[in-house]
Amino acid sequence: MVTLKVVVEALLFSSPRPLTAKEILQVVRLGMEYASEEEQESFKGTTAAMIQDTLGELSGEYQQLERAFQLVEQVGGWQLTTKPEHQTWVRQLFPELRPTRLSPPALETLAIVAYRQPVTKADIEAIRGVAVDGVIQRLLDVGMLKIAGRAEIPGRPLLYETTQHFLEHFGIKNLDELPNASELRYVPLPNGNTSPTEEPESSELFKESPQEESPQEESPKEEPPQEQSAELPPENAPSESVHEIAAESGAPIDEGVKQE
Repeated sequence: MVTLKVVVEALLFSSPRPLTAKEILQVVRLGMEYASEEEQESFKGTTAAMIQDTLGELSGEYQQLERAFQLVEQVGGWQLTTKPEHQTWVRQLFPELRPTRLSPPALETLAIVAYRQPVTKADIEAIRGVAVDGVIQRLLDVGMLKIAGRAEIPGRPLLYETTQHFLEHFGIKNLDELPNASELRYVPLPNGNTSPTEEPESSELFKESPQEESPQEESPKEEPPQEQSAELPPENAPSESVHEIAAESGAPIDEGVKQE
């Protein structure tokens, strides 16, 4: 007899994409039209909650059996995947497939968008301090970002947000599973659309603080004219009669002079 667990496992194995509990329930109801009466009676009261419980049971069984594959819940639903420890051998089976590698600038830009989305290019550049045109285009090409519309500000710049591929690539179901999501979403960051800060008035721009005033150069003090001594040097003394000098000294006039 076909059980619900077997049907769910067959659908997961056949689907190339993740399946939600509602999608599996829809397929089960469609298949009841072609099932036997016994199977119809067995699946008649199936609900989405019952399928969700079945998915959890399958996931636990695969872990206990230590199989090479696992059942994981992703953003788009449940999917059978190989375990990460077997990637070395699985990758050899698909040599043409290359994993998406992001540069450090791309990861920084992607993190800003993930935590603050939707966000404009000007906001990203205000936070990073560099132009991000090429980085954003690269993230758009690999499907990590998408255009979410236009901001209601002058110029109406484009808004960017992450995609479902971003969640699948990093293995998270929603943005709330990002590390410290509740805190980093509200941290004040530079805004590329705010008006510039007020500039100081011109009168204050050139105002120097008392501590920074440069010492003013003192003008050389004019020295007061020195008073000349009343006694003049001998060469500048007023001329007197030779006879008067000789009379005072008591020396002969022709002393020290060779007489012929």
